[in-house]
Amino acid sequence: MPEWIAPINWSVIATNAVTIITQLIGIFIVFFIARAIGKKFISSSFRKMGEQKNMAPSRTKTLEKLATNIFSYLLIFILITFIAGIFNYNVSALIAGAGIIGLAVGFGAQGLVSDVVTGFFILLEKQMDVDEYITAAGMDGIVEEVGLRTTRLRGFDGTVHYIPNREIGSLSNHSRSNMRALVDIGISYDENIDEAVKVIQDACSGAAENFGTKIKEGPDVVGVQAFGDSDVVIRVLAQTENMEQWSVEREFRKAIKEALDANGIEIPYPHQVYMTKNVEA
Repeated sequence: MPEWIAPINWSVIATNAVTIITQLIGIFIVFFIARAIGKKFISSSFRKMGEQKNMAPSRTKTLEKLATNIFSYLLIFILITFIAGIFNYNVSALIAGAGIIGLAVGFGAQGLVSDVVTGFFILLEKQMDVDEYITAAGMDGIVEEVGLRTTRLRGFDGTVHYIPNREIGSLSNHSRSNMRALVDIGISYDENIDEAVKVIQDACSGAAENFGTKIKEGPDVVGVQAFGDSDVVIRVLAQTENMEQWSVEREFRKAIKEALDANGIEIPYPHQVYMTKNVEA
């Protein structure tokens, strides 16, 4: 056995290792229990607050996610502090170091500070809430999470967009009022416009019965919208609930097409004419 190994007290090392591992296991167990209890407490607290103050479910969910994130960050910092204490690291130095890092972030990471400040005012002014349909930073989708640093959107194709709050220069919220369903349909110049308007109105009114209260106003055929190269464009409008405008438009187009076909009213479409020239020998 080498001479440098002999003086080592392996029993002490083994005892210390077992003690540290036991303490780490205990800390992580407490961490996961505290995180589960904390998230459950936050969820129940915001649910009760929403019921007592008649808050919108989307607003309650937004504040709940923000509080959960802040709680998680705080819990992770406490976990790191306890782990440092196990290895006899000076915790006060760690806290002081965190203060220095925070100061450096304040002076150097201006983008991060801008994210936090912008996110704070977005939440304060209630510009958007979770589950709302918005357009921001050139992207649109359903809000999944509003944080102090980033906003998470899910596009209609399933793509998740993470937008730094500082990039949200302007924001369009499509979920704060009734939406408009708009359908333009073209008929031939040879058709009777009054007859076509009546057929379209009857078709849309019949289709609207399938949506019940999802249609708030209309549908109304407002009349001739434009003169195209080969058609007369007739417009139909209706007011719908949020996120229902697309399904209403699709149903209207289907009903209009079937009604126009049934009444022999032509919907113009491009025609191609082929001409051949016979060349005599």
